[in-house]
Amino acid sequence: MRCRKRWMVAVALTVLVGAGPSRDAVAQGIYTCVDAKGRKITADRPIAECMDRTQKELNRTGTIRRELPPVLTAEERAAQEAKDKQAAEARAREAEEKRRERALLQRYPDRASHDRERAAALAHIDEVIKTASSRTPQLASQRKALDGELEFYASDPSKVPASLKRRIEEHESGVAAQKKFIQDQEQEKKRINARFDEELVKLKQLWAMTGKS
Repeated sequence: MRCRKRWMVAVALTVLVGAGPSRDAVAQGIYTCVDAKGRKITADRPIAECMDRTQKELNRTGTIRRELPPVLTAEERAAQEAKDKQAAEARAREAEEKRRERALLQRYPDRASHDRERAAALAHIDEVIKTASSRTPQLASQRKALDGELEFYASDPSKVPASLKRRIEEHESGVAAQKKFIQDQEQEKKRINARFDEELVKLKQLWAMTGKS
């Protein structure tokens, strides 16, 4: 089936070539190839028997003017286009990686600059945690007051007013929210360290290339 498609393409190309340029224009080039049977063929136009392989176009002096690649079937052309697309994507990824490396080096020209920014990022998170934790005594005091009110209903908890129950629920929600917030900030510190550690691995390679440490 593939050979038949190539043959049809070859016939069409031969007809177009024959119908297109004049004899004088065609005679400007000499086409040569070795066909599937090992025969060397020479003609004054692209050779139909060699459409599945590279042909050479020679000048009148016998030097190579250009090479004609094989005529591809639809399936081969699709495969080639997919291959070309993959290659283009790989080149784009490589270019983007180079761009990131340049930006990284510009931001952190040496180890000291990278260490300073890590320390600043961690210090900011520590300050946030400190501010959030400063509410702990206040929350504890509020809970103590609520527990004091609950003592009046220790003998019969069913008489606890709805307003007191609501305040206790709100307080517990606030304590849980504070605890979760602090936990999230601790996780953020781990993410920051992981990011800086990953950057440092790449930066050590880049600094070594630029003679820095």
